[in-house]
Amino acid sequence: MKKFIETLKNIYKIEDLRSRIGITLFFLLIYRLGSYVALPGIDPAQLEALKSQTSDGLLGLLNMFSGGAFANASIFALGIMPYISASIVIQLMGIAVPYFQRLQKEGESGRRKINQITRYLTVLILIFQAPAYLANLNYQLPDSAFAISGTMFTITSTIILTAGSMFVMWLGERITDKGIGNGISLIIMIGIIANLPFAVFAEFASRIEEQGGGMVMFLVEFVVLFVVFMLTILLVQGTRRIPVQYAKRIVGNKQYGGVRQYIPLKVNAAGVMPIIFAQAIMFVPITIAGFANSDSVSGFAAAFADHTGFWYNFTQFVLVILFTYFYTAITINPVQMAEDMKKNGGFIPGVKPGKKTVEFLDTIMSRITLPGSIFLGLVTILPAFAMIAGINTQFAYFYGGTSLLILVGVVLDTLQQIESHLLMRHYDGLMKSGRIKGRTGGAGSMM
Repeated sequence: MKKFIETLKNIYKIEDLRSRIGITLFFLLIYRLGSYVALPGIDPAQLEALKSQTSDGLLGLLNMFSGGAFANASIFALGIMPYISASIVIQLMGIAVPYFQRLQKEGESGRRKINQITRYLTVLILIFQAPAYLANLNYQLPDSAFAISGTMFTITSTIILTAGSMFVMWLGERITDKGIGNGISLIIMIGIIANLPFAVFAEFASRIEEQGGGMVMFLVEFVVLFVVFMLTILLVQGTRRIPVQYAKRIVGNKQYGGVRQYIPLKVNAAGVMPIIFAQAIMFVPITIAGFANSDSVSGFAAAFADHTGFWYNFTQFVLVILFTYFYTAITINPVQMAEDMKKNGGFIPGVKPGKKTVEFLDTIMSRITLPGSIFLGLVTILPAFAMIAGINTQFAYFYGGTSLLILVGVVLDTLQQIESHLLMRHYDGLMKSGRIKGRTGGAGSMM
């Protein structure tokens, strides 16, 4: 406790760090306030039908990522997810489209061009998503909830929703540039955390109403949640270090190389992306079932519409494993790593340079990705087990899936940023070792 207080004092002493944290909190506060500003022309008092619709399922997940803005029919209702979707599309195009591959190699100018294209694609996605969201509003809410009706409401609200999401994206970029970094990730994390108090209170209330053993079960749930949280930290931080020996070179009067360094290969190099890809595919049958008459849905659609059912979770588990290998393969290139080592006069002890090094790195990545992908798959389906155990849907989302990985990853990244500022100015870090390992710089980073 004493060390923690001392660390807080050190943070306050560093003017730049103090300013960055203040700017970050200010922008996050703007985002949270905006999530309660309803669209013009809607009566906020009549949103109960929408809130009940977003209590679970696909819309519940979207509402959690938007920090409740989705259920509030807020100007930020679509949140940052359209930008995330656009970023994923651009990342995939960077693998398959030569034009984007060239941009990735052009350094800062290429990065700016890619960011510009991502923004344009975000606007395009929003132009389609906003009317769909408004159509759902018209279906869920009574006519008396709208002060403006018809085409004018759709046009004005589409513009407002698009501008709102772009403003949220701008807030994230400002946090990255002027704050403590990871702006987009922090905005998503704040949206998730905003739901935690309500979820905990709802679970606590339901356990209190039980006759005998309710509070014991509530404590057991928190113990299990803590264990899952710690195991997820191990998954995010886990690495396998590969030794690389650099040959001794003498240029002029200076000696280069002759030292051994280590390449850290992450157990979960893909981060949260496999879960996002898998859930995007699994949402298709749920969406079909949602638009169809619930009594007429049967067979395949019915099986995959039940997110606590066996086939839904088994398929999602398999998809996460497959996408983990896929995303790891496209983000970590053993051929490029072997070439870089060779150019710098490095080699892996006991392994011949060139093709043998590529095969060795590929084998190591396959071996460490397997347990990482299996655990990632288990984390993905843990919320279903929590719901089956009787935990309410809102609280069950925190037992795994995208929400838990984002929370763990972003918290570690933020602590790492703060620790870097402290160590740079010769202050003790947040941990005695001074080595908090986040996702920053790794392929598994969400953004």
